[in-house]
Amino acid sequence: MNPIDHIRGFHDQLTAWRRDFHAHPETGFEEHRTSALVAERLESWGIEVHRGIGRTGVVGVLRAGSGSRVGFGNGNRAIGLRADMDALDMPEANTFAHRSTVPGKMHGCGHDGHTTMLLGAARYLAETRNFDGTVHFIFQPAEEGQGGAQAMIADGLFERFPCDAVYGLHNRPGLPVGHYAIRPGPMMAGCAFFDLHIHGKGGHAARPEATVDPVVCGAQIISAWQSIVGRNVAPNDTAVISVTGFEGGTAYNVIPERVALRGTVRAFRTGTMRLLEQRMRALAQSIATGFGGTAELDFREITVPVVNGAEQTALMADAAAALVGEAHVDRERLAAMGSEDFSYMLAERPGAYIYVGNGPGAGGCELHNPAYDFNDAAIPYGAGLLAAVVERELKAMG
Repeated sequence: MNPIDHIRGFHDQLTAWRRDFHAHPETGFEEHRTSALVAERLESWGIEVHRGIGRTGVVGVLRAGSGSRVGFGNGNRAIGLRADMDALDMPEANTFAHRSTVPGKMHGCGHDGHTTMLLGAARYLAETRNFDGTVHFIFQPAEEGQGGAQAMIADGLFERFPCDAVYGLHNRPGLPVGHYAIRPGPMMAGCAFFDLHIHGKGGHAARPEATVDPVVCGAQIISAWQSIVGRNVAPNDTAVISVTGFEGGTAYNVIPERVALRGTVRAFRTGTMRLLEQRMRALAQSIATGFGGTAELDFREITVPVVNGAEQTALMADAAAALVGEAHVDRERLAAMGSEDFSYMLAERPGAYIYVGNGPGAGGCELHNPAYDFNDAAIPYGAGLLAAVVERELKAMG
């Protein structure tokens, strides 16, 4: 049976779970209720459960075929399936019954749906066991810029739960339900956050000649930074520098002593990210010196690029095509400038990351939007694909 059809048999239950997760959002490293429910459900299906991996992460282990007799058949083969669990620190604008019950917190990125999809795949695989080897179900905390993947890895994720390959997914608003999109190589950009503190000499706005104006200095730095991508990054490479905040001054007639800039940088290559940091730092310091002030840059890596392995990408795309037909699988999706800390798992083990259609219309607005809601119709497609990847990579021996 097609895994999607099997999972549709308990789609109503999965939908209820997803909406419960949505109504009770928990942000990074606070996913105590979510991880407890995940663990309880895995255990109810006879899956071995390990709690507290990376603080609030959960790993389920399921063996089938010769998986309990390592050294026979595919029994020494193991793969990981990963979903993120955390919500965002943002208010929700929706008014439906399952809206957030926690003020200022919301599942605005669909991690409630991803967690449910992996639970659906786990239940299906526990019931059918049509594979030969070991599956590790990785429920990760703190994806939203707080280092949850790194925390699990530092806690011995791949030493305790060895994986020959690891797979993940994300819902994609605008992509029709029942469609998938993937690409080999760079899939999503690496991300860094930065803060720049510019120190000048404050004074009366009527006597600017007696000051070192950090506001004018900051404006010049912003302008100069925009030349980096156009003049230092190769035309066949891609990068973005976005200044998203400029703070300083408290009065109309006072030139402030200092100002602060903040923002984000994106690139598909680690080397390009290092180049951006070097050029931003050099330009900021030299421009500030020219104005008679100083500038200090704090540049922090948040994620590395998501890079899909060619073999694992082909396997995942083939599994998707077998489920829904080749016409519904985009194998050359344009790389996205968004970021995802699953990248750290892919840096440790080969694997692939795919988009699952979340549909247009209601619930299909962009991610991180206060009116967003995960589309429950997509649940069987995500869960079914994860299960199909296991059955394809750990093919049961006849």
